[in-house]
Amino acid sequence: MSWDFKALEVSAQTQIAQANSLPVLEAIRQKYLGRKGLIAQIYSSLAGSSAEEKPRIGKGANELKDLVTGLLQTKQTELRSQEKSEVKALDVSLPGVSFPLGRPHILTQTIDEICTIFERLGFVVEEGPEIENEFNNFTALNIPVDHPARDAFDTFYLDVPDPQNPGRYLLLRSHTSPGQIHVMKKYRPPLAVVIPGRVYRPDAVDASHCFMFHQIEGLLVDDNVKFSDLKGMLETFCRHLFGEKIRLRLRPHFFPFTEPSADVDISCYLCDGKGCSVCKKKGWLEVMGCGLVHPKVFEAVGYPKGKYTGLAFGMGVERLAMLKHGISDIRLFFENDLRFLKQF
Repeated sequence: MSWDFKALEVSAQTQIAQANSLPVLEAIRQKYLGRKGLIAQIYSSLAGSSAEEKPRIGKGANELKDLVTGLLQTKQTELRSQEKSEVKALDVSLPGVSFPLGRPHILTQTIDEICTIFERLGFVVEEGPEIENEFNNFTALNIPVDHPARDAFDTFYLDVPDPQNPGRYLLLRSHTSPGQIHVMKKYRPPLAVVIPGRVYRPDAVDASHCFMFHQIEGLLVDDNVKFSDLKGMLETFCRHLFGEKIRLRLRPHFFPFTEPSADVDISCYLCDGKGCSVCKKKGWLEVMGCGLVHPKVFEAVGYPKGKYTGLAFGMGVERLAMLKHGISDIRLFFENDLRFLKQF
């Protein structure tokens, strides 16, 4: 094969001179110096060339290779210099590119606010496991074996055997109350703790229900704790969270792990108890349940009979956030819509 090395040199010089960017220059390098490039093809043709042509082709290929290599290095230095000059020519007085900052989720904000109020009242924040056994989630809390809450329709049971109770299975906690059991097993009175965390129940998802939500459990145990202590403490908490004008009332209720038990209502912070769409024209909003710790709970954790008394309360974080901020649908908390989340 005959090669016109003069024409090839002129073509290479022209193409390299016209290259206006480093990617274009790299494409030219591959064309001439690549493993399957033009110069590699010239060297390969030597095997089929005559003895008279081989010296000329070899010399021409070497000279072309040296020429292209030199021109590429020179052009590469020139293009890099131009890029640096363009960077220096930037107007540094122009506004910079801003990146949006993240912020705590509204539920995290609500949990932190609630825990901070109770910390100022002398409580300590504790955490409990989300995977529980039946003893901590039910038995120790005086929830009997035939209670509906133990049914598979109301509790997420796991396909994991309970090592401490053969034939039974572990479960996802259905409330934060098992945290009371862990704390009382770990500490002796006096103690005052709040226990925030996720809980799980197989509820159908709608505007006010979800299969995963958040609760905060509170527990105070000491000598001679009275129901009046509970009422005064919760009234202080509600006024810090919803405003000083809030009024509080307790309605008799039943919880297996407290006796006596009560539901806590506050006067509607929007209509001041006159009746509106938020309070459903009742003037009152239910915010939590509470009561004095049942003696059987103390018995389950090994506290001496009759020595201590205590108060307990539990609240749903989503419900409090919905009431405080006028949110009508619990699903908004979990849809990750930035238009909603950026409001808080």
